[in-house]
Amino acid sequence: MDKIIVHGGATLNGSVRISGSKNSALPILAAALLTKEECIISRVPDLSDIHYMLTILSELGCEVERASGTVTVKAEKVVTNAPYDIVRKMRASVCILGPLLGREKEATVSLPGGCIIGDRPIDLHLRGFEALGAAVLVQAGNVKVLAPRLRGATINLQGKFGSTVLGTGNVMMAAVLADGTTVIDGAAEEPEVEDLANFLIKMGAKIEGAGTRRIIVEGVKELHGAEHAVIPDRIEAGTFLVAAAIIGKEVTVNRVDPRHLKALLDPLARAGFEIATTSNSVTLKTGGVRHPLKLETQPYPGFPTDMQAQLCALLATTEGISAITENVFPQRYMHVAELKRMGAHIELEGATAVITGVPKLSGAPVMASDLRASAALLLAGLRAEGTTEINRVYHIDRGYESIDDKLNSLGAQIERVKA
Repeated sequence: MDKIIVHGGATLNGSVRISGSKNSALPILAAALLTKEECIISRVPDLSDIHYMLTILSELGCEVERASGTVTVKAEKVVTNAPYDIVRKMRASVCILGPLLGREKEATVSLPGGCIIGDRPIDLHLRGFEALGAAVLVQAGNVKVLAPRLRGATINLQGKFGSTVLGTGNVMMAAVLADGTTVIDGAAEEPEVEDLANFLIKMGAKIEGAGTRRIIVEGVKELHGAEHAVIPDRIEAGTFLVAAAIIGKEVTVNRVDPRHLKALLDPLARAGFEIATTSNSVTLKTGGVRHPLKLETQPYPGFPTDMQAQLCALLATTEGISAITENVFPQRYMHVAELKRMGAHIELEGATAVITGVPKLSGAPVMASDLRASAALLLAGLRAEGTTEINRVYHIDRGYESIDDKLNSLGAQIERVKA
């Protein structure tokens, strides 16, 4: 098992190219199950989660080829049962339910695993399938959905902590081959949902409103093959911008959509960083006085929960008292104990982390608990005095393509070693 060693104190400077979005690529790859024809998907990041999805597609009977970030999938014949041993490593594997139900009118998928960041149920997915006319059975760790015929319906996917991104995509993928019109209220507005919809439209689906709270899907008889390029990963871009804020001079992230980053760029500007954008890049400059922040995570277009841990790392060395309230996954604070091992002063008050900035952090052995927590520890290690040793880095490999190499290209001193 690998571990990452970070030698702190090196200033970041330069530019970095952002990979395709993991959270777009996974459901788009699953959507290829909706047609017997070939689908070509480019800008697919090289991540362990992507490897798991390609393995799942292969096990379901798809012909899968990958070369230089482009994946070709042909699902001429598929099976509808995905057992535990092929879905257990990734929660997003549940997104195969929708396309299998839409195409084959049945699917059986074991309940998946994934990040340990609190309760992440799929009840909203199942509620949507039931509204379309499917029978749902949860038994012995498996979810089975069955519908001799899917019919359009009005569905509300608003959950306790906001809309479900994966659930919106899953129900949308089932609805594209249903009879009649489906209206999804309380839909997730994330760019990744809109990206999936754009791919489905290229396949022949009729979808309106993706990227808004109401999505309207008019069912069609069948879909065809298509080509599509995945959008840039806004969370990877945000992570590099926060790295620049922590210990950078001037860093540019290229191949991004600044509109997707507004909820992060605004607080970074309030914190005292100079932000400049073009149509496909963002540059962050440091040098002024940093200010503390008060933030609350919200579903898109609000401040993203997937950037909460990284902001904790930034604010840990920002003079003054900052506060971040986690409204999406209230238990998503497993990184706090590890940051405190490095000298951060963070206290949890319910779902709020109160952060008192300290002049410096100290390198220490730390343990990654989930994807974004591991990124936060890596960023904190860049600023810390001495050496930080991050264990369980398989978490970071789930969502960041060659993050150590990319940071080193900006001037960081990071090495990956066998534990």
